[in-house]
Amino acid sequence: MTVFRIAQAQINPTVGDFSGNAQKIVDWIGRAKSAAADLVTFPELALCGYPPEDLLFRASFLTENRQSLEAVAPYCSGIGVLVGFADSREDRTYNAAALLYDGAIQGVYHKVELPNYGVFDEKRYFRSGSQCLVVEIAGVRVSVTVCEDIWIPGSTAERCALRNHAQVVVNLSASPFHAGKYTYRLDQIISLFARATGTTVAYTNLVGGQDELVFDGGSLVVDPHGRLLATAKRFEEDLLVTDVEIPVTDNTLPLWNVDERVRITRGADLPGRQYRPATIQPELNLVEEVYSALVLGTGDYVRKNGFSAVVIGLSGGIDSSLTAAVAVDALGPQYVTGVTMPSQYTSRETLSDAEILARNLGIELLTIPIEEVFDAYAKILEDPFRKGRTGTEFENLQARIRGNILMALSNRFGWLVLTTGNKSETAVGYCTLYGDTAGGFAVVKDVPKTLVYELSEYVNRKAGRDVIPSSVIVRPPSAELRPDQKDEDSLPPYAVLDPILKAYVEEDKGFDEIDGFPPDVVRDVIAMVDRNEYKRRQAPPGVKITPRAFGKDRRLPLTCRYCFGGMTQEKI
Repeated sequence: MTVFRIAQAQINPTVGDFSGNAQKIVDWIGRAKSAAADLVTFPELALCGYPPEDLLFRASFLTENRQSLEAVAPYCSGIGVLVGFADSREDRTYNAAALLYDGAIQGVYHKVELPNYGVFDEKRYFRSGSQCLVVEIAGVRVSVTVCEDIWIPGSTAERCALRNHAQVVVNLSASPFHAGKYTYRLDQIISLFARATGTTVAYTNLVGGQDELVFDGGSLVVDPHGRLLATAKRFEEDLLVTDVEIPVTDNTLPLWNVDERVRITRGADLPGRQYRPATIQPELNLVEEVYSALVLGTGDYVRKNGFSAVVIGLSGGIDSSLTAAVAVDALGPQYVTGVTMPSQYTSRETLSDAEILARNLGIELLTIPIEEVFDAYAKILEDPFRKGRTGTEFENLQARIRGNILMALSNRFGWLVLTTGNKSETAVGYCTLYGDTAGGFAVVKDVPKTLVYELSEYVNRKAGRDVIPSSVIVRPPSAELRPDQKDEDSLPPYAVLDPILKAYVEEDKGFDEIDGFPPDVVRDVIAMVDRNEYKRRQAPPGVKITPRAFGKDRRLPLTCRYCFGGMTQEKI
């Protein structure tokens, strides 16, 4: 029996920041060396950041990517290093893993299985690899894979592990978060692969926010029976160091589908190296992991795009309250400014709640009344509006005035405007284009309204006090754009609306497949969703937390006769 020590460097790179990413990789190699690891693994495409998208079509991007890899190699003496990068050869680009050792690139593996669903477009950018990379480290056979390679039953990765008598399979991954995915990865993917191949699997995941995606980390090690051995932290950088006991086997057996044998002698086999007990992190429940994703995604979007502070319109409602709480946890109260913009329809209660929230969060609050501006608009529109029937123009005008004010503050002070619309409202178009949709980042864009309430209650439980006033949580939601307005004047109750939206948007069920609700309600919801695709196309990006978010996950034509959940025109 030999003890194989693997270090998994769960890092947060930035797309295109080659110097910053390379330096981070070098720093974490140093940490792994200090831990006397035999091998340190980094996430998928860690060197260039994931996903680089159409930057991969630029020759200069690929050249700098390679140069950065070569700059890292000299720091790999005495330890094996596996790092994800984009490998370009003869006008072909591969999603690759480089094996670095003794100051040089010793081998390169090309990802075989390229995902092309949901948020993934890898077949647009990459060619599939065909060969295995098996490296012998201190007598232990290690098979290298990248993300999707282990997600496919009966895959090339499975055959590589079995036919090459691998003892450890390492998987470099960039698996985006959605609620519940961590458990699915462990139980349905990694553990099943370990049992199918009889190997210890070390899965190293990316962490951090990239545009709308959040990578939750949660790197882990499972044994050949699929049992969990060790886990890294979630939603933060971490170095997971695990000692794995490996039976001594005959490593003179021939290799299958491998160009050349790569051997690394143990550089860290010191007489004083002590056995390290495995680390298991506490599990997060659904609300905890969603909140953590919102905080990480918001903070990274702000920082990685060069902003130092944000501004939020505080209505005294639950969506803006939750958005402000997330922003404070992501950035700190000194970098968050709230703005309340009362109109003639704003109740004293909601105005007071906005003030209490700002005080509880420790953020600055600006009060900018809009009634005078609204009256000026109404006056200049008085003559044109003599024609036509009264609609929602004055309601939307108030939202657009508020949007203009927030964007003016953004221009003046360089603050990023955070919008506050949730997934339920965005889905059915219960929002104002160029009004409450105006901004740079939509924090709760993918959060259903019913979950907004759960997250708000979690904020208070976590703090041990009512950070978000209890009156905000219990008050019936209202846009307060006309007298005594309530959301349910225009929409079904959220307890009804959200399950219908989940069935239609996330599960792709059609009108005839959505049961348990009045058909006329289902019909109206579906019609609202499809009629408002044009609004969502113009909305800012936001954190993805559900299996199917609006945006990259769900791409529908604006002009379409086959929409509305498969309903005929007569049913609409």
